[in-house]
Amino acid sequence: MLYAIVSTDVENSLPLRKTARPAHLERLQQLQDAGRLILAGPNPAVDSEDPGESGFSGSLIVAEFPDLASARAWADEDPYVAAGVYAAVIVKPFKQVFPQ
Repeated sequence: MLYAIVSTDVENSLPLRKTARPAHLERLQQLQDAGRLILAGPNPAVDSEDPGESGFSGSLIVAEFPDLASARAWADEDPYVAAGVYAAVIVKPFKQVFPQ
């Protein structure tokens, strides 16, 4: 089943993101290589594809996991969590309707 992992950043998270980004991307690449990643990306803090020093306000990941507990466990192990990037992380089931 698919799960949405919706994360909200702490204030001024950009330096923390930069430090933990390589390990964060490596885990996402593993999901992609396993054919389980639907989409992933950050929410710019300003209305721009490249927010520069404004940074990001959070992230969204949609991926396949065996169950909610597995999705939560995966989210809890995110390097951004360990680095203190996220103030909050919500994990919930997701039903993809489009695209088919």
